Amino acid sequence: MPLGLRKKKSKARESSNLVENEEVGGHGVGSGAKSVVNGAGLPPPPVNLRPKLVFHTQLAHGSPTGRIEGFANVKELYSKIADAFNLSATEILFCTLNTHKIDMEKLLGGQIGLEDFIFAHVKGLKKEVEVFKAEDALGLTITDNGVGYAFIKRIKEGSVVDSVKVISVGDHIECINGRNIVGSRHYEVARMLKELPKDQAFTLKLVEPMKAFDMLEPRSRGTKPGGEGKIGTGRGTLRLRSKGPATVEEMPTEFEEKAVKKVDDLLESYMGIRDMELAATMVEVGKDKMNPDEFAMALDEALGDFAFPDEFVFDVWGAIGDAKQGRF
Repeated sequence: MPLGLRKKKSKARESSNLVENEEVGGHGVGSGAKSVVNGAGLPPPPVNLRPKLVFHTQLAHGSPTGRIEGFANVKELYSKIADAFNLSATEILFCTLNTHKIDMEKLLGGQIGLEDFIFAHVKGLKKEVEVFKAEDALGLTITDNGVGYAFIKRIKEGSVVDSVKVISVGDHIECINGRNIVGSRHYEVARMLKELPKDQAFTLKLVEPMKAFDMLEPRSRGTKPGGEGKIGTGRGTLRLRSKGPATVEEMPTEFEEKAVKKVDDLLESYMGIRDMELAATMVEVGKDKMNPDEFAMALDEALGDFAFPDEFVFDVWGAIGDAKQGRF
């Protein structure tokens, strides 16, 4: 039986939050130590218990610079950005670090470098496209922003979707065959797309990120496998978790970086998703386990909702072991 089946778990500017005429490179960071913050379903912690860090942000298509601080998870981060620019948080599709471009190698996930500058990509053009599923695989890699929006992270060259030029990396998938999927996780969306019948057409409703004039260029295919770079430019990172405390941590070790990249590649191969935060969690779960059975049990306890197939779990165990031994 596959693992995990035993349980299912207006655009007016607010001047008080904006820094006019500030250079992008001049962002500063407050000092902060590890702090205890809220887990899922708990009330927000007192302000004095949140990381005392100040980050700078802009809208990716152009805006003044805003300051944000005092957030404990991705949902609160989006809310802070929305407040800074007098937006609704539901307008934000995803964020990139240190670039306004739709660069999936710089996507904000579960970690923010202490000197990173945050660019928020908001909703732009809506479009509806019909795709004929001529092959079992569509050639899409799916990720999500952690607060309910799944979007396209990669399009494989020569694939079914690659031939539909109106579909681009960064597009938010809003509906599949008329079914609204807002609120679904990326692995659920990838599963829905895989289960669509072959040799039939289906319809996607998409929302692309708003683009400035200088961003209008031929679409990128997105992140290449293994092409993720280090997250952040500072000496440490603020790690945001969907459950449990947010903490200020040191940069990942060389072993952790190699293992996370390999596990992320396995996620794409088996499930059609890329998720550095999920890969990092799996490495964290497995790095101290003595054997694959112990790892499988711990993974099922921590991430049972994913219902990972057994062969994937053992490949992940092997990848973590290879990284420990320096075999890649």
